[in-house]
Amino acid sequence: MSGWARRILEGYQQGLFPMAAREDGRLRFYHTNPRGILPLEAVHVPRRLARRLRQNPFTIRIDSDFAGVVQGCSERAETWISPDLAEIYTFLHEKGFAHSVEAWQEARLVGGLYGVAIGGAFFGESMFALVDDASKACLLHLVDHLNERRYRLLDCQMVTEHTRRFGAVWIPESEYLDRLERALRLKRRFWP
Repeated sequence: MSGWARRILEGYQQGLFPMAAREDGRLRFYHTNPRGILPLEAVHVPRRLARRLRQNPFTIRIDSDFAGVVQGCSERAETWISPDLAEIYTFLHEKGFAHSVEAWQEARLVGGLYGVAIGGAFFGESMFALVDDASKACLLHLVDHLNERRYRLLDCQMVTEHTRRFGAVWIPESEYLDRLERALRLKRRFWP
């Protein structure tokens, strides 16, 4: 396994996450205190979104276009996903650690998210949408998928306006590290 890929997996297991620095693009590790998580047992689905998703506007797939999702997530005016980091995540995907959840309309990828699964923890990294509600549909599918497979932790690193709508909360770093340790002890398989 490549050196950086190994370091990134080790970093997640210690409560760290990688980002490319804006100034120079170099990879660095970060942590937040408090830490943002989305409690899998208490996810909230906004009513308007639930109505829209009942119409089945998307076909949801897992791992059918991982590279396309990473590319979609990195195509922003400001991004922390450097080409080097995209390459590392693609390597982790090939090794079975990184996964994508994708929203499709016919043959077009219109939204998605990706992250890394280790033990019973999923570390959400980024999401994008080209069509309203596409990334939200992916997030809800991810939550259902993680619950079905008995995962214990969905790490979103930071609580944003977007994740707060679904019930994301800040927890102290000490509590996060305790939850992380318990989740990492579990043997779970993300996909297939």
